[in-house]
This record gives sequence, C-alpha cells and structure tokens, in this order.
Amino acid sequence: MEFYNFSKDNGKNVSKFNSNFIMSRVIQTNNLTNIGCIHLDENGIVGYHQAVVPQLLLILKGEGYVRNEKAKYIKVEPGDAVFWNKDEWHETKTKVGLTAIVVESEELTPSLFMSLKE
Repeated sequence: MEFYNFSKDNGKNVSKFNSNFIMSRVIQTNNLTNIGCIHLDENGIVGYHQAVVPQLLLILKGEGYVRNEKAKYIKVEPGDAVFWNKDEWHETKTKVGLTAIVVESEELTPSLFMSLKE
C-alpha cells in the first residue's frame, strides 16, 4: 500500500489557452482502464478483499480509514490517494461518509505523476 497526494498544493498552474487553474495529474494508461466513483454512507465499508488488478483510490470528500494485510487502519481524507498492487489485500471504511474515485488497470504507476504523501 502506497499513499500519494493529489491536492491543489501538488498541482501545477495551467495558463495555456488563456486558462488559469491548477492541475494535479493522477495517472496515464495505454491499456484498458476502469474508472468509477464510490459513495460510502455513514458506517460504509468496502470489505476486505484482494485487488484483482492494481487499484488507485482517490479521496474526494469525507474521511475514512484504509488497511492492507497489516491490519493497521490509516486515516484518509480529501486529496489523499491510496495505491494497492494486484493481489494485495485491502479494506476501506468510514464512520462519517466518503466519496472516492477508483481507478483499476493492469498499468498503473502513480509515482510518475504524484508525490508520495509524507
């Protein structure tokens, strides 16, 4: 399990085409990629399971806790990104609710675009 940050502070200003915004790059793939949004209500859980392919969880709203085989829960909040390798056991849960984007692909290398969370 690896933790990255895609918050505004880790983005770059874009001014091309008369633009003025911050872009935090997340991922680029050439292979089939599935992207979804999960909505966990209060006390919601994505049960303990093995990742079928590499997975990247991007926290957008709310807060929660994730773990892998080590059974120690680590808090996540908006701007955090959690990466699990294929076959890695993991779980996500929340007390207050959580919204996140999930990216699944055989070809995920978040370290090319995001910095590791300290």
